[in-house]
Amino acid sequence: MPATPALQQFATEFTGHRAHLTGVAYRLTGSRADAEDAVQESWLRLAGLDDERRAAIRDLRGWLTAVVGRICLDRLRSAATRRERYVGNWLPEPVVTPYGTPVSEDPLEAAVRDDGLRMAALVVLDRLTPEQRVAFVLHDAFSVPFAEIADVLGCTAAAARQHGSRGRRALAQADPPPRAELAEQQQVLEKFVTALLAGDLAAVTELLHPDVVLIGDSDGKGRTARQRVAGPDKVARFFLGLLRKYEPGALTRGGPVLVNGDLGMWVPPSPGREGFLPLDEHVQGMSLRDGRIAVIYDVVNPDKLTRITRPS
Repeated sequence: MPATPALQQFATEFTGHRAHLTGVAYRLTGSRADAEDAVQESWLRLAGLDDERRAAIRDLRGWLTAVVGRICLDRLRSAATRRERYVGNWLPEPVVTPYGTPVSEDPLEAAVRDDGLRMAALVVLDRLTPEQRVAFVLHDAFSVPFAEIADVLGCTAAAARQHGSRGRRALAQADPPPRAELAEQQQVLEKFVTALLAGDLAAVTELLHPDVVLIGDSDGKGRTARQRVAGPDKVARFFLGLLRKYEPGALTRGGPVLVNGDLGMWVPPSPGREGFLPLDEHVQGMSLRDGRIAVIYDVVNPDKLTRITRPS
């Protein structure tokens, strides 16, 4: 059945809201695939209404945001079961773009310029219950009233408000590092790579925050740290040890990229050769605190790297 003129008009309006909805869904799920699926599902639900019911929607953006929130809530609940089988640490699926390239029109690549979508913030959101995450994100990031959030969660407005409050409190207590200026990030990253290539343990350690932690994500499908590596000396020795395992230059053969809007490194795979291990593809993001590297995120799980934009 051909689309009615009214549906065609809604399709045009939906396209205008796509970037917003993609940002909502990604912030809620931490998964690019889930975000894109949730946005597409929201369109199918809108298109499935008859003209009269669609015409009754007074605030299309708000209606779609609530629908996306409901879809993402279901995905978060099912993801909790999948996480129990995940090998090692879990990190959000990174949104990667080459550094220094023209601004992309991709809705998610545009969305991650928002400070709330940096890896440091998403990692904290992942500690919340599905209900807390949905209530906090929809209210604090997108100003959805708690009465509407209650409809999404299937609870009272008072319970929705409590979920949001608990999520807000957890984020404040975790105190994720704020986004540093890109110029500062570039300076620190260049010094870090130079110190690594020189094998200078003291110089590498000096660039790491006293509370630095390395978080690897592989699901057992690639080589990275299974457990979190904490402390400047341990993190520095971990990276210097890698230089001896892989052929010279392999770890720096890629280049700088933006990982959720912050500077990081893309490391291409390498087959290795006699005496050296083959190298998996890596996306490494970082967060700075007080001018030093506070967190390094090392994503190696190939399932989370299928949609990244690689440097040419």
